[in-house]
Amino acid sequence: MLKTLFKLLGVLASVSIILLASAYFYYNEPLPRGQQGREADQLAHKMLEAINFEAWEKTNVVQWTFRQTHHFIWHKKRKLAKVRWDDVEVLLDLRNLSKGKVFIGGLEPSAGKQKPLLEKAWRFFINDSFWLIAPTKVFDQGVTRQVVALADGQKALLVTFQSGGVTPGDSYLWILDNGGLPKSYKMWVSIIPVGGLEATWENWRETKTGVKLPTLHRLPVLHIAMDNVSTGYSLADLGIMEDPFATLSSD
Repeated sequence: MLKTLFKLLGVLASVSIILLASAYFYYNEPLPRGQQGREADQLAHKMLEAINFEAWEKTNVVQWTFRQTHHFIWHKKRKLAKVRWDDVEVLLDLRNLSKGKVFIGGLEPSAGKQKPLLEKAWRFFINDSFWLIAPTKVFDQGVTRQVVALADGQKALLVTFQSGGVTPGDSYLWILDNGGLPKSYKMWVSIIPVGGLEATWENWRETKTGVKLPTLHRLPVLHIAMDNVSTGYSLADLGIMEDPFATLSSD
């Protein structure tokens, strides 16, 4: 019985390796080279205009659910976030993680359990918010922009994050429609061994404050749904009458 099991596991492992190798050779692309400068910045500004970045800057609160598992309330103005998954609820001070609070089943765990959960919630927030608002970050500090000529003659925007986030050094090639709205991007990121893997940016929704945000991404291996996407100028705009961050200092 054990020999049969080990043989089966060996076959499955071999199949997995073959599939991964096939995917690598099928999808893998080298990071393209582009040109920094005025044209790249103009293309970036065109993308910001298409999503109404001006409205984003006036947005104070954001709510969304990532893949039906991670639930977020982000008070952008106060730099606070509430992250909830399973029976865990974390209140993050995005300027200082040590000021955050953790609850498991409504109770605060011991100090030793809080730090790893604060860090986990922060990673969830950084990753999952990127899938929602990545276009707004093209002029962040430490970001470079290049214009890349595609095979069909269109121009794409290559954005590289030299610093910040969880995995600095990642690059994204934005494919835009004629109006500048993102249709997809190709990724060269440290957590994915295949370079140039493409993810769509679709089902754009104009939210209450006027900023447009995506609600669906399609990749070759999975779909990423962004549910309950909404924005506001106050928590009340999201239907939240009690301040979930009342126990955190917002100084």
